[in-house]
Amino acid sequence: MYSLLIYLYIAGIKLAALFGHRKAKLMIEGHKNIFPMLAERLRPGVKYFWFHASSLGEFEQGRPVIERLRETHPEYRVVLTFFSPSGYESAKKYQAADIICYLPFDTRRNVTRFLDIVKPQKAFFIKYEFWPNFLRGLKKRKIPTYSVSSIFRKNQTFFKPLNFGYRKTLHAFTHLFVQNKDSKSLLESVGVENVTVVGDTRFDRVVKIAADAKQLALVEAFAQGNRVFVAGSSWGPDEDIFLRYFNEHPGWKLIIASHEVTEGRLSDIQSKFKGSCVRYTQASMDEVRAADCLLIDCFGLLSSIYRYGEVAYVGGGFGVGVHNLLEAAVYGMPVFFGPNNRKFQEAAKLKECGGGLEITCYDDFAKKMDAFSSDEAILKKAGDAAGKYVAGNSGATQKLLRALKLL
Repeated sequence: MYSLLIYLYIAGIKLAALFGHRKAKLMIEGHKNIFPMLAERLRPGVKYFWFHASSLGEFEQGRPVIERLRETHPEYRVVLTFFSPSGYESAKKYQAADIICYLPFDTRRNVTRFLDIVKPQKAFFIKYEFWPNFLRGLKKRKIPTYSVSSIFRKNQTFFKPLNFGYRKTLHAFTHLFVQNKDSKSLLESVGVENVTVVGDTRFDRVVKIAADAKQLALVEAFAQGNRVFVAGSSWGPDEDIFLRYFNEHPGWKLIIASHEVTEGRLSDIQSKFKGSCVRYTQASMDEVRAADCLLIDCFGLLSSIYRYGEVAYVGGGFGVGVHNLLEAAVYGMPVFFGPNNRKFQEAAKLKECGGGLEITCYDDFAKKMDAFSSDEAILKKAGDAAGKYVAGNSGATQKLLRALKLL
């Protein structure tokens, strides 16, 4: 049944590609070259570790492990695969991996062909990646296989009645390195005992990002001597809330890095903000110093921009789901976010420690921002809590590699 579903999925992707679906076209084109490229670029006699991530978010979780392994075991090379075109396109030039490609579709024939060519010494599947045929193939060949930074919930397929077949997939892992005790308990409830709680490697990633943050002269000139609020990955419903507040409370400077950087979105934000607003790529030093709002009209700067703020807002919580909270919290400042955050453990933990503030409407936001504006002690306490939460949860990469005797 599973193999039939995979072939139906492949047919669906091919059909979508024919009708011009961008991601489907990228995927089909990328899959054409997997095996020829592997055969050409794999070096005889070289030992490879295989890392697989679904998309960009999972890749960010895998990066600390890949990079630490490259430092401590340069004798191994890395093959990195992606399921999603968005992940592959974003990371295809990543320097710490020797070979980057799509994961072949999970058919038995593809599994045999891939493992025959790559012959990985170890395989690492990041977070939510559970491909039954690949996992069975790895187990059959006795290749050590690990789940990294995985997290499990009661409503997942593995824990539902009569799902014994898919549940067997979990037994194919040599070991599962999970984020929390609840995940370990759930796995043990279905007979999976080879589990260790190490935490989430994303904490290690954001700590490294903060340590390597770029110094941005324009942003520094804009922020100099002012109270700065940074809104990252914001959507329209997020912006409607904080723009209204800062239109009515002009004591703060505002940096906005919208989730979508299109002319329509940028113009919409500028039209809603009553103060002076300049775009990052178009502004001079004198213009940013005089402006009330700095609108980021390019990608790749947000993780460094957070360092210039006193308070952050991370978007997505009124729609698709909240974006990366840790990128902001690592700088020791309180983080606002919307109500769609239930699937994100860090949102709950940040709320619990006082470093994260969930809002459901404008009045929620205004009340909490008023408190930060009027009382430095309240602001500092919340910021310290956020920073301590991130710092206190780093180290998962080291725990994992020590458990594998790779450190």
